[in-house]
Amino acid sequence: MRPSFLPRLVNEPLGDPGMFISFLHQKRAIIFDLGDIHSLSSRDVLKISHVFVTHTHMDHFIGFDRLLRLFLGRDQDLYLYGPKGFIKNVEGKLSGYSWNLVGNYSNHFALHVFEVHADHLRARDYICQKGFVPAAKAVEHAFAGLLHEEPTLSVFTRVLDHGLPCLGFAVKERFHVNIKKAAVARLGLEIGPWIKEFKEALFDHQNPDSKFEIPSGKKQIQKTFVLKDLAEQIAIITPGQKVSYIADVAYSESNVEKIVELVKDSDHLFIEASFLDKDKDIAEKKGHLTARQAGLIAGKAKVQRVTPFHFSPRYQGQELILEKEVMDTYDYALKQ
Repeated sequence: MRPSFLPRLVNEPLGDPGMFISFLHQKRAIIFDLGDIHSLSSRDVLKISHVFVTHTHMDHFIGFDRLLRLFLGRDQDLYLYGPKGFIKNVEGKLSGYSWNLVGNYSNHFALHVFEVHADHLRARDYICQKGFVPAAKAVEHAFAGLLHEEPTLSVFTRVLDHGLPCLGFAVKERFHVNIKKAAVARLGLEIGPWIKEFKEALFDHQNPDSKFEIPSGKKQIQKTFVLKDLAEQIAIITPGQKVSYIADVAYSESNVEKIVELVKDSDHLFIEASFLDKDKDIAEKKGHLTARQAGLIAGKAKVQRVTPFHFSPRYQGQELILEKEVMDTYDYALKQ
C-alpha cells in the first residue's frame, strides 16, 4: 500500500544532516534536524508543524533562523523538541534579535519548545506578539520514550551519547487505511469529506459497533452504517510504516543497545556514517559512527532499508565507497 508520509534527506550525504517528511494529501510536514535548510522551498518549510532536533551543534541547528523568519507574521503553532539544554539554546536564538514591532502582528504565531530528559520533559511556550518572552516557568511532564502522538502516528525517542545528550528518533504510523473506490460506488456513495471522518473514526478507535452517518450530497441521501461493517466493505487496513533517524552518536555498547531497540524493524532507517572504518580512531574521538558500524546497527535491528548520510567532508568524491561499506556490512549482519 502507498505510504502516507514520504521521508527524504534535506541535503546530499556530504551536506548538513536532516530528514524531511511530507504527508500525502496534506499541506503538512515534519523535520528532523535543522542544519542548512535552503534546499527546501519556502512552501515546504511553511508546511512544517513539528521539529525534532538531535542536538544543537551548528550543522544541526543553524536552520532555525530561516525557519523562524519564514513563520513570522503567520498563524501557526510550531512544536520543537530537543535534548537537555534545548530550551536555553532556543531562548539564546530568540534573544539575539529585537522584537519591538511584533506587537503589531494580527496573526498568532507561537513556539512550543520541549526539552527531553531521561525521565521527563520540560516545556515552555513563546508567543510572537509578546516578543517571545515566556509568560511562565517551564512545565515538567512525565516521559517514557513516547515523545509525540496523534491519531495517525507516534514519534519515539531515546537519549544517546555524542559527548553530550543527543536524541535518536523513530516515527511509527498506526496503520494504513486505503479506500476501495469501486466498493464505495457499489454502495451508492460518492467520495467526499466523509472519507476523512471515516478514517479518523478508525484511527481514534471509535467503538466498531457505533453508527457512522454519511451526510447527504448532491446525488445521494444520508445513509447510516455500523462502523465495522462499513470498514469491512470499503477499507483495506494494513500495518503502517516505521521510519527512523540516527545522527551523531558514539559507537558504544549503551548507544548501540538503545538504537537497536528504538529503530528495530524499521521500514527505512536514516543513519549517519561519517567515516570509513579504516578511520575509526577519528570517528571515536569525534563521537561518530563509521560506515561499518552503521551497517552493523542496521543489520542487527533488522531494518528493511538503510540510507547512510552525514559523510565527513574528507570523503569528497568517495561517497560510493562509504555507501558500499555500509551496505556490505548491513547485508552481512542481516544474515547473522
